[in-house]
Formats: sequence, C-alpha cells, structure tokens
Amino acid sequence: MKVALASDHGGIRIREEIKSLLEEKGIEYEDFGCDCESSVDYPDYAVPVAEKVAKGEFDRGILICGTGIGMSISANKVKGIRCALAHDVFSARMTRLHNNTNVLAMGERVIGIGLALEIAKTWLETEFEGGRHQTRIGKISEYEESK
Repeated sequence: MKVALASDHGGIRIREEIKSLLEEKGIEYEDFGCDCESSVDYPDYAVPVAEKVAKGEFDRGILICGTGIGMSISANKVKGIRCALAHDVFSARMTRLHNNTNVLAMGERVIGIGLALEIAKTWLETEFEGGRHQTRIGKISEYEESK
C-alpha cells in the first residue's frame, strides 16, 4: 500500500504522528505538507492528494485539518474520490467496509492524537467488503461518469 498524506496548519501534529504510524507498519507514504503553522488554504493540500489517489499513483490518502471538514469537502470534489471524515473508530472501519473510501479526513481540533492513530490504523487495516456494497459504489461511479 502507498499512502499520500497532507495537512494544513491545523493538522500538523497529527500528520507527524500518522507518519510514524505508517513507518511502523512499513507502509510507503509521501508527505505533501504543509510545514508551517501560519494559516494556509486546505484545498491547496487536499486537492493534490485526492488527484494523486484518483490517478492511481497512491492507493489511499489521509488528510488532516482543524476539523477535517474542509479537507473532506475539497477531496470529494475530485472525480473518483470517496473521502470520509471520521472522528471515531467505528465510522473509520465502516467507511472502508461499506463505502470503500480511498481518502480519510480527520480534525486535529476535534480529536486527540491517540484517537487519531487508532482511527488511521483501523482505516488502513480494514478491507472493502464488496458484495451489495459494490453495487452502491457502482451507482456513485456511474453518476460521476455521467457528469
């Protein structure tokens, strides 16, 4: 697995911890920034990560901002991306099992580092269940293709 990772200024601490988690798990990743604490615009980081995942250059992406909301909205504008905002482990697991999400968003001002690591670990380790859920994902893809 290869993961694209980014945050804005509001998600730097969790992003650094996620990098350590990826290294511990032996997962290849690339960090797309940001590396400053001054205010930056989250679409400048979410969109490039989402585009890389959509093109197949990365298997999955993880995005962190203050709430995760801006990152998830931005990422979901990219065709082929199914980004879920998760602030609990159950939701992170279900986004993979049932929705085959390829990008995870989290908010550093909403959850702590420990919970963020558990969410990311669960999301990375959970595989898509397929079956009836594939039909639903197919409908989303069909809609995207029609636009």
